[in-house]
Amino acid sequence: MKEIESIKESGGYLNRYTHESTSCQCEMTFSVYLPPKSRDEKVPALYWLSGLTCNDDNARTKGGFQRFAAQHGIAIVFPDTSPRGDDVADEPERYDLGQAAGFYVNATQSPWAPHYQMFDYVTSELPALIEANLPLIPGVKSITGHSMGGHGALVCALKNPHMFRSVSAFAPIANPVNCGWGEGCFGAYLGDDRSTWEAYDATCLVQSGARVGDILIDQGDADEFLHEGQLLPDNFQAACDAAGQAVNIRLQPGYDHSYHFIASFIEDHFDYHAKFLHS
Repeated sequence: MKEIESIKESGGYLNRYTHESTSCQCEMTFSVYLPPKSRDEKVPALYWLSGLTCNDDNARTKGGFQRFAAQHGIAIVFPDTSPRGDDVADEPERYDLGQAAGFYVNATQSPWAPHYQMFDYVTSELPALIEANLPLIPGVKSITGHSMGGHGALVCALKNPHMFRSVSAFAPIANPVNCGWGEGCFGAYLGDDRSTWEAYDATCLVQSGARVGDILIDQGDADEFLHEGQLLPDNFQAACDAAGQAVNIRLQPGYDHSYHFIASFIEDHFDYHAKFLHS
């Protein structure tokens, strides 16, 4: 774990690191914001999973997260969205498959399987690494994300209900087995057996009995991908209603899919997660 950048912000430090990943079998880059409180004591962490085309840098520079993290005494962990490198499989002509589009799954198909183990990376390898090397309270963490990362946050929490104190999402791909993005990537990463896809679909997980304490989702009603049928929040709402899973999906008038939307409501998400992380 090598520090390659450190920037003072809101009284704390936004650091960037590289390390050799055993899960993804390549060098991975990630960022962590350490609030001022972390100088004196260990702090809880909020994991932010970014969306398609992003890396660890997008959210930390566009979202305005650090001010609220400093106020609440919460570290923010920004993983990358996929493995990267010359030896890592890719589809350069596509933005929705390959590098920057890992979908937070453990791929089983060639040529993706050797490197695309992002579910294990986010839920196991990265937390163990940073909790051993940074002033974070072991095991006290929550998770959130946007779009593909919102999908990842919901799936990581639903598959590990005791791992994360709380979960939220911005415009998540909520039912990927029934949308173009999900069908294209899941078929490539996981193969033709659609039943295996359901293990990485939040709607299917709730339908099959997965539960968490509560879920907060914000969705802009002017989101172009909502109207293209890629996000399907209504499917997730219906599954939660049928199963008795608590969820609050807030449809925000006039907002699109961009970081302008995220920056407008991220304070609410920090307030939400802080209640669980400091309880």
